[in-house]
Amino acid sequence: MGQLTEIRWHARAGQGAVTASKLLAETALMKGSYIQSMPEYGPERTGAPLRAYSRISSEPIEVHNNIVNPDVVVVLDETLLPIVDVLEGIKPEGTLVINSAKNRDEIRELVDAGDDIKVAVVDASRIALDTIRRDIPNTPVVGALAHITHIVSVDDLKENLIKTFGKKFAREIIDANLESVDRAVGEVQVA
Repeated sequence: MGQLTEIRWHARAGQGAVTASKLLAETALMKGSYIQSMPEYGPERTGAPLRAYSRISSEPIEVHNNIVNPDVVVVLDETLLPIVDVLEGIKPEGTLVINSAKNRDEIRELVDAGDDIKVAVVDASRIALDTIRRDIPNTPVVGALAHITHIVSVDDLKENLIKTFGKKFAREIIDANLESVDRAVGEVQVA
């Protein structure tokens, strides 16, 4: 099989993890990759923990189950850390991307990430509040993810944001989301 990247997203309902998973996957599809993007819901109420999954591959994807051993784990809400083992099953040399105001060393210690795990921290909530004016951290987190992993390029992500959001939102909302991506790219800390 060609290059397959599996991503597990952790968030609370209403924070945009499913949208973020789809945005990343659709951006990869736009560039010719094979994709899967799927949610896993528990109790369907705002604030309930949920997972979403993305697979991106250069060849057709034959598996259709939840991701048990992700290459990348994305956490949109750090309050999940005491209740969810976000690094469960992560592959050696995997990557954790987390929305937090804490620094990367604090997060590394908090989640007990080994030296082989790349930890990337971005205060996506603050960026979203500054740019989008709402605490919906998904767009800046996807921007940080694209920047540090190169699963998709930041330029391709922004192109897809314009295309996707252009059908639903006013130009000022699109511009705010594009600014949130740029800010995340500039502010993400990686260790």
